[in-house]
Amino acid sequence: MKLNGCAAVVTGGASGLGEATARALAAEGVKVAIFDMNADKGEAVAADIGGVFCHVNVTSDESVDAGFAKARAAHGQERILINCAGTGNAAKTAGRSRETGEIKHFPLDAFNMIIQINLVGTFRCIAKSAAGMLTLEPMDDGERGAIVNTASVAAEDGQMGQAAYSASKGGVVGMTLPIARDLMSEGIRVNTILPGIFNTPLMNGAPQNVKDALAASVPFPKRLGHPAEYASLAVEMCRNSYFNGEDVRIDGGIRMAPR
Repeated sequence: MKLNGCAAVVTGGASGLGEATARALAAEGVKVAIFDMNADKGEAVAADIGGVFCHVNVTSDESVDAGFAKARAAHGQERILINCAGTGNAAKTAGRSRETGEIKHFPLDAFNMIIQINLVGTFRCIAKSAAGMLTLEPMDDGERGAIVNTASVAAEDGQMGQAAYSASKGGVVGMTLPIARDLMSEGIRVNTILPGIFNTPLMNGAPQNVKDALAASVPFPKRLGHPAEYASLAVEMCRNSYFNGEDVRIDGGIRMAPR
């Protein structure tokens, strides 16, 4: 796919992996719209890359519709969608309180929240973006668009307390090939990246000794991933027209331990 001049939407594009990808696409001449809840950061990144910011909550049909309407009014129908919006939590499925011995289980509303953001929110943006891509004329190679999703290595080797997070990311992996098959006759490709431990704003909040221990657990290179490395793979998935229906780990070879 020829990227220069295309329009793109990056969800979660105000920081971390999404921000790095938005910047990498803009450097390729792509017109980028950022979907995010953080207006201050989103507006700043959009201004820096000559893009547009759209305040979007991926759990809301109305919010996502309004975001696509604003993005398309500014840049035209997007040919690229990068789904980076997501979050996580941690709680055992069931266990005893260390302080009181009281038995508790994972709060189901907290479980559902992660599924709604990470899995349903991703599918919501895919479905609405793909419907828009169908209105485009194919490019010279028959392509109409490319979609890249973000899962996690936790989709394959989730740790203790990650039942909700792993389920949501496993769902993203599981739907990648069926969606690619749904859209194959329309020239829309779909791929998913499974990042390992990356140096994102969320990770920056951890104590240095924790970050050092995590870095040491990576086979090679023994460090946290750089968001630009994720972005490089996302851009290649868009550029390379033979990349389709794939789920690719980018993790330095790590396999997560139980805890």
